[in-house]
Amino acid sequence: MSEQTPLADFHRVNGAVFEERHGELLVANFGYPTREYWAVRSAVGLFDLTHRGLLQFTGPDRVSFLQGMLSNDLNSLMPFDGQYAAILTQQGKVIADVRVLCSLNSFYLDFWQNLKIKILDHLNRYLVADEVDIADRSGEYAMLSIQGPKAEALLRKLVGPCELPAQAKQHTMVTIEQAAVCVVNDSYTGESGFDLIIPRASLQTIAQRLSDIGKEFGVAWVGEEAHNILRIEAGIPRYGVDFSEENLLLEAGLKDAVSFTKGCYLGQEVVERIRSRGHVNKKLVGFIVGATEANLTGDLIYAGEKEIGQITSYALSPALKQTIALGYIQKDFWLTGTIVAIKHNGAPISATVADVPFVTARVSS
Repeated sequence: MSEQTPLADFHRVNGAVFEERHGELLVANFGYPTREYWAVRSAVGLFDLTHRGLLQFTGPDRVSFLQGMLSNDLNSLMPFDGQYAAILTQQGKVIADVRVLCSLNSFYLDFWQNLKIKILDHLNRYLVADEVDIADRSGEYAMLSIQGPKAEALLRKLVGPCELPAQAKQHTMVTIEQAAVCVVNDSYTGESGFDLIIPRASLQTIAQRLSDIGKEFGVAWVGEEAHNILRIEAGIPRYGVDFSEENLLLEAGLKDAVSFTKGCYLGQEVVERIRSRGHVNKKLVGFIVGATEANLTGDLIYAGEKEIGQITSYALSPALKQTIALGYIQKDFWLTGTIVAIKHNGAPISATVADVPFVTARVSS
């Protein structure tokens, strides 16, 4: 049986349509995906991210252990800072991408819930003599996200006068409806945004408060369909869709997830070898696609008769009124403006290699 969000009944009242993905029952839309999309671009959208997992790391060796397991540099973090990072194999392939949050006495990693068993198995394999305790907090906390140009205004109305985190991945603790909530500055859409890591006992109460307060800001709950369009427009790849354990970190373009100066970590030799060589043989890029509403996911890319890549995800962009896509392409063809052909059901569709993000955030009024 598919695992569903603890807000499933709450969402059904709000018109949610569900879909199954990776063993989870997710909200596909709330009846009007295009309206949900424009709420995020022009006002504010609410996202149910309860399918994120959360691990806490404590103990005297937590820094040295994680420093050897993650691709980014934890030594650069002060309490209440955060960063994007990846967990790699010895061959430099991506096991998972994670967000790291540094607190006073511990580190937290959050990630897509369906990666949790793989992450724990991998980390425990290397946890030998280190004094580190790994606690799974996924059952205690859940995440909602507020995204859009009016996200901060909505959040300030909810939490009252307090200092909010100003930089990406920074976080702070606030009180909402008598619950201690961690607020993280982060975006999944290209617009400004904040995540709320909430005790599960207070989740529905806070979700309802967000809905009620959000009415004056034009709020809408946002499902996976609109979320997918927004993150592709922002050029944000997703694990299990645009990259996986088959991909090298730098193929997936995860430059924000890596430090080239931190020293040794698992997979570092391969990452450094690629960096010193100057390029990978293929990488994830954006494409503007000729008029089509076809499902391009998995379609091969050609230059003449030569196969040169593959599409990983696509969307019809309401802002651009064009089909856009992400996909891998060989190094001789990834220059912006290069025209290629996507083979769909045997027929070629013209596409142009494009810079990402496709759409940049609007300035809030």
